[in-house]
Amino acid sequence: MATSLSGMHTWVSLVLCAAVLVAGVYAAVLGLGTGTLPLLVGGLAVLVTVDVVEARRYPVRTPKPVAAALLAVRAALYVGVSFVDGSGLARVLLVLVPFAAYFAFGRTVAVWLAAVCLAVAVVSTPEWYAHAERVSDLVMFAVGLVLAVATAAVAVRERDGRIRLQESHRTVAELSAEAERARVARDLHDDLGHHLTAIVVQLEKAAAFHDREPGTAKAAVLDAERSARRALTEVRESVRSLRSFHLLAALDDLVAGQDDVTLTVSGSPEGHGTGALHALYRAAQEGITNSRRHSGATSIAVAVDLDAEQARLTVADDGRGMGTAEEGFGLLGMRERVALAGGRVDLASTSSGTRLTVTIPAARTW
Repeated sequence: MATSLSGMHTWVSLVLCAAVLVAGVYAAVLGLGTGTLPLLVGGLAVLVTVDVVEARRYPVRTPKPVAAALLAVRAALYVGVSFVDGSGLARVLLVLVPFAAYFAFGRTVAVWLAAVCLAVAVVSTPEWYAHAERVSDLVMFAVGLVLAVATAAVAVRERDGRIRLQESHRTVAELSAEAERARVARDLHDDLGHHLTAIVVQLEKAAAFHDREPGTAKAAVLDAERSARRALTEVRESVRSLRSFHLLAALDDLVAGQDDVTLTVSGSPEGHGTGALHALYRAAQEGITNSRRHSGATSIAVAVDLDAEQARLTVADDGRGMGTAEEGFGLLGMRERVALAGGRVDLASTSSGTRLTVTIPAARTW
């Protein structure tokens, strides 16, 4: 990340080190000052090596203990390079002390270190108050410290903002994945649960009529086969997450071959979103499955009313009701799906039958 210490500090340090090297070479060629060029080059090479190693080892944020140790090493190197630099420009490297400190320790530490660096510069400049050039150099050095702290503050805010954004993206991705897992779980339960129940019922019927009415038994086996094929088809459709959904055709397929289920549809699906229609279909599946599995019903009536205001599904049976049984995963998944579509689920169960009603307003767009 370019705004981390290991990123921004590296290129800023490289630029300043290059400037100091050019100035040092120039001073050595002209015989200015009392610097030692080999020591200057060696010191700058060590600084660059430290920067590069840190950038590769800690590409985002350096741990505080390591950052403190590296800051001490850099400060010592800056001072050492200043003593062997004949041009006197190496002192500018001290602005990197508060700059680097800001990334690891924050504004307060950086400001204090900037003040210390300025004090060191003042103390190390003899009779600065008597020379306008030296005063100007100190003022420029102070400005450099201020700019270094301000630049680091901007970089840290940007870095922290990016980190928070990445964390938000991860949270959204986790929530999306969880929602998708819940959706797949509901689809698998609704699809396989319904069809497996139908298959079990048909096979039980086939076993019961095998000897007495072979024709009825054969028809039950064929119905079980059709339910198995529908289950396979619907699982494939769920995996592919089809974009379009046709409620009326899906309901016709759902009740096909089930003589004890009647279907009544009024109105048109136009104006109702795919999510709402799909929720109605899943509710019909779950209602029929529960009537077969738990209530012992002999007659199940499915009614769908689609008007301009709302979509309503009713599944009523003549079974013995749910009694004190708790709602299972299927009903929980149905309530979640309907709630996502902006609707509600009403369930009324007595000893003479169960009535499931799902209502979803048409005003929502899905």
